Amino acid sequence: MGEPLLVITNSEAGTSDEENLERALAVLRPHRSVEVEATSEPGELDGVLHRAGGRTIVVAGGDGSLHAVVSALYRRRDLADATLALLPLGTGNDFARGTGIPLEVEDAAQVVLDGTARPIDLIVDELGQVVVNNVHVGAGAAASRRATRWKGRLGQVGVGKVNLGKLGYPIGAAITAWNPPVLRLRVEVDGEVVTDVDTKVLQVAVGNGASVGGGTDLTPDADPGDGRIDVMVSRATGPVSRFVYAARLAMGSHPDHADVDYLRGEQVSVSGEAFWVSADGEIYGPERRRSWRLERAAYRMILPA
Repeated sequence: MGEPLLVITNSEAGTSDEENLERALAVLRPHRSVEVEATSEPGELDGVLHRAGGRTIVVAGGDGSLHAVVSALYRRRDLADATLALLPLGTGNDFARGTGIPLEVEDAAQVVLDGTARPIDLIVDELGQVVVNNVHVGAGAAASRRATRWKGRLGQVGVGKVNLGKLGYPIGAAITAWNPPVLRLRVEVDGEVVTDVDTKVLQVAVGNGASVGGGTDLTPDADPGDGRIDVMVSRATGPVSRFVYAARLAMGSHPDHADVDYLRGEQVSVSGEAFWVSADGEIYGPERRRSWRLERAAYRMILPA
C-alpha cells in the first residue's frame, strides 16, 4: 500500500457531508491505510495534528476547513514539512476550483491516490495570520459581512443542512452592489503606490487563488504555485463604472476595466479610512492598516497530475 493518510473532517458536518466522505473513503481504503479524525475546535485539531507524523493530511471540507488546518500547522511550525490533500466538501470550494481539484468527491479521492505533490504559496499578514486563498477589502468584504448575517437568518428556514442559508451570499452581494462602501485607501505593492487616499476605491483584492464566493474570479490570473500575489484594485465608484465593473466581474474580464489596476508582487499594504477585511471568508475589522506578504512554497499539496 502507498503512503498512509490522515483524514481530518468536521465533527459538526451534516448527513450529506458524511455520505460524501464515505464515498471518498470507499475509493481510498482499498489502496491506503486511512485514519479518520473528526474535530470541532482548535484544541482538538492541534491534538490530531500532533499525532500526524509523516502522513499525508487529507482535509475533508471546504475552504474554511483547509484554512484551519494550514493555520494550525503554520502556528506549530510544521507546515513546511507537511503534504496536504483536499476532499472538497464545502459550499464554495474556491481553492479546489483554482487548483483543478475535482468537485466530485470520488474524483477528488482519486487525485489523492494518483496526483502529484506540488509546492503551494501562502499569504501571511503582519500578525502572522495566514491566508490560503484570497483576502479582500471594500465591497467584497461588505458583501461577505452581509452574506454572513443573511446566511444565519435564512439558515433557520428549513431542517438541518437543508435550508435557505446558501442564498446568503447572493443576497449580500446584491445589497452591496446597490449601496457599496466607497473608501479612500492607500494601496502599495512591493513599495510602489498603486493608489493613494485622494482616490476613492471600491474594492481591493489580494489573491493567492483566483476565485471567491463559490466561483467568482476576483483575481482571475492568480496561481497559488507561481511565487506571486495577484492584486486587483477597483476604482469603479460611479454608478455607470460600477455597473460595467460588475458585469465584467461576472465574466472575469474586469482586469481590463479602465478603473481597475491589476498587478502582481510579493508584498501588499492597505491603509486609510477604516475598512473591513474578508480573509478566506473570515471577517474582521474595522482596520486602518493591514499588510500581507508571500511565503513561497510554504507547503505541498497533492494536485491533479
